[in-house]
Amino acid sequence: MMDDSLHRVIEESWAALEAEETTGERRLRVSLLPTETDEGLLAVAVDHDGNRHLLVPVPTHRKIRTGLNGSVLQLRKRPLEDAETYQTYADLACLRRDLNDLFTELCVDVVETAATLPENPSKALYRVLDRWKALFQAQGAPLGLEQLAGLFGELLVLEQLLKRDSSAHRLWRGPEGHHHDFSAGSTAVEVKTSTVRDGRRPRIHGLDQLDAPEGGTLCLAWFRLRRTTKADSSVGFLELLDRVLRLCDDETALRGLLADAGYRVVDSDLYRDAYFVVDEEKWYEVVRGFPRLTTRNLHAAGVPVSVADVTYTIDLSGDSPKAMHPDETSRTIDLMIQESV
Repeated sequence: MMDDSLHRVIEESWAALEAEETTGERRLRVSLLPTETDEGLLAVAVDHDGNRHLLVPVPTHRKIRTGLNGSVLQLRKRPLEDAETYQTYADLACLRRDLNDLFTELCVDVVETAATLPENPSKALYRVLDRWKALFQAQGAPLGLEQLAGLFGELLVLEQLLKRDSSAHRLWRGPEGHHHDFSAGSTAVEVKTSTVRDGRRPRIHGLDQLDAPEGGTLCLAWFRLRRTTKADSSVGFLELLDRVLRLCDDETALRGLLADAGYRVVDSDLYRDAYFVVDEEKWYEVVRGFPRLTTRNLHAAGVPVSVADVTYTIDLSGDSPKAMHPDETSRTIDLMIQESV
């Protein structure tokens, strides 16, 4: 079964179960899925509290992994019996309804993987859980204000790209360690944000960050952001995040990039009150005369390059260099999409 149709079947099954009359406190409303294993059919369920469950059939004697009993996911062994059958399941439950959409993606992954391991569906479950755990529960502190603003700016550019091509997340290279935030061969974009009210003084990291691709074009996108409370003119960080995920044709890949950029799903509650107003957006083409230090420029000036970890600040506060016209910005984004096809 294709991913889209499986996604639809699971969502429609949950919706039908949620529409049924609630059962006893210890009972589940269950719907079988059309994915069969040697132990039986997988199923989805809804409990008395409205929480969603994925049921993976296991042998009666099989022990279920312990340790997954957090505030979001819970895994337990659960026997279910009706008038005709008795079946034991590994019961994976989502305890937060605001994460139901993400839980659906997880369940689709489990069901697809179980179809390739019909002889051992619990192994498929563990394999997927381990992969997602590595993706979303990496070590690290929550994002600070400047880090959050920086990621917000990159998501603004990513949204523009995804509106033109749902696969444009592949151009977001910064989280992977590339020296430019976005790169499509001969065209690249570096994104800088600031929450300071005056001046345009982006901090540059390294001698290659403002070095254009060989024979290509580099643009610097500058955003001045103002942290605010929720209002008509502001955009929530989680709101923007949701928009780009909906535009992207591969949410799992994009979530991986977000994790590399420092965003962890488990910290999402910390960002619910994070709203920004874009007070200024300017794009610059990094050409001759643009203020920068690069390895190429230093070599051309006869200066030996024997230093590392170079950081410096450039000043774009005046009228020079001249910012790009919005039409030029739009053409640059279109060019990146064309180069990526």
